[in-house]
Amino acid sequence: MISPVRQSFDAVGSGGGGGAADDPDDAALEDIEREQRSSRSGRRIRPLIQGFSFRTPGGDAVEAAYEPLSGSDTVDLEELAAKQRAGGGLVDSVANMANSILGAGIIGLPYAVAQAGFFTGVVLLFVLCAVTDWTIRLVVINAKLSGRSSYIEIMDSCFGPSGKAAVSFFQFAFAFGGMCAFGIIIGDTIPPAIRSAFPGLSKVPVLSLLTNRQFVIALCTVCVSYPLSLYRDIHKLARASGLALVGMLIIVTAVLVEGPHAPAELKGDPAQRLSVLGPGVVQAIGVISFAFVCHHNSLLIYGSLRTPTLDRFARVTHISTAIALVACCTLAISGYSVFTNKTQGNILNNFSSDDTLINIARFCFGLNMFTTLPLELFVCREVIEQYFFSHETFSIQRHVFFTSTILLSSMLLALVTCDLGVTLEITGGVSATALAYIFPAACYLKLTDPAVPWRSRAKLPAAICLVFGVIVMTVSLFLALGKAWTPEGGAKICS
Repeated sequence: MISPVRQSFDAVGSGGGGGAADDPDDAALEDIEREQRSSRSGRRIRPLIQGFSFRTPGGDAVEAAYEPLSGSDTVDLEELAAKQRAGGGLVDSVANMANSILGAGIIGLPYAVAQAGFFTGVVLLFVLCAVTDWTIRLVVINAKLSGRSSYIEIMDSCFGPSGKAAVSFFQFAFAFGGMCAFGIIIGDTIPPAIRSAFPGLSKVPVLSLLTNRQFVIALCTVCVSYPLSLYRDIHKLARASGLALVGMLIIVTAVLVEGPHAPAELKGDPAQRLSVLGPGVVQAIGVISFAFVCHHNSLLIYGSLRTPTLDRFARVTHISTAIALVACCTLAISGYSVFTNKTQGNILNNFSSDDTLINIARFCFGLNMFTTLPLELFVCREVIEQYFFSHETFSIQRHVFFTSTILLSSMLLALVTCDLGVTLEITGGVSATALAYIFPAACYLKLTDPAVPWRSRAKLPAAICLVFGVIVMTVSLFLALGKAWTPEGGAKICS
């Protein structure tokens, strides 16, 4: 008799996506609820996560190699049933994950294609999207194998305090760096769009503040991002995430439509449109990885599902990454094909300042940033809670304090800095590589049966992913440090 846990992992190993894999989870839930109704004594049970195996895509059975949970690690039936009824549905989770992927990084993808060459860049988009889809689900599988519920706890289970410290650092650095970048983008996009739409507004008393960069950053952060960040449940950001996705659709459409109509002096060399290999493949990998990574949000999104099962989360991941891939390819190809060798890091900066549709896109991009920013703050706050207060109960005072401190710190950096330069490149590109490729693969290799050789079909994909991540992170770090000794790496302070 095959257990429901084994069936769930067999379904994931074979690609998931079918409805059959949901039946064991739903049946198990009904059994738990029936048992709860028949016993009013609040009896507690041990989680059914120990001592199981599952099959990999290659068909090999893999035994979980981890320490059993202690007798104190129990699950309350009432809490479990309440959690199953709480949370959001698939649509909510897809909106949150797609919004987490389609953040600030997407705007730099035409530049990534220019660095890698057209054909190489497009191939990298597809390959890294597929790898991202796999490693996002691998994070959740690692959570199941280890019996843990957060990225930090998984690393702690696998590599002890050093692993916990490493993932905490990279998670916080990536999320906080993203928050700073989002604030900077708000200041760089919304005020110019307002000035273009209302040329005389800068001379109107009081209303002229809407054209001031610092005021707009503070206004958007305090009045919009801060209230959204105070939520405890990430699924409650689904509506804001949905609006942000609509804004991203407008941005992609604007670049696609306005690109061919750009002035000739702004366009690049048409002879380079079909280039094969560019000079900056490693930089392109870093930019694309930064655009796709959302692994630090994956367990939060998985836990926000009304019925969190591996099969449902696989569907969320597949749909979200597919939406992201379509948007990324459309923007990258349409932007690069027009501006080729003149493509800038922010594709919207390639267009003239009086282009109406592009100004609308700039405005939408700014709106997207202050609705995406709370997703990153969730991660920063969760890292602090897990690292320093994992054994304490929830405190509303602590929740508000860390939310306010983290948000205001990122806002202050965005107010005084127009370009974080090499700092963001290190905390973004390097952290993204560690979170997306290195840590998930390393944990998987650690948690599976050590008797299985790494060359087997069960472990070889994870081993390749680990080596790839280490190489990319090392080269990216050296390139970023090289820029630190040149004027290119200097931070630009706003006047």
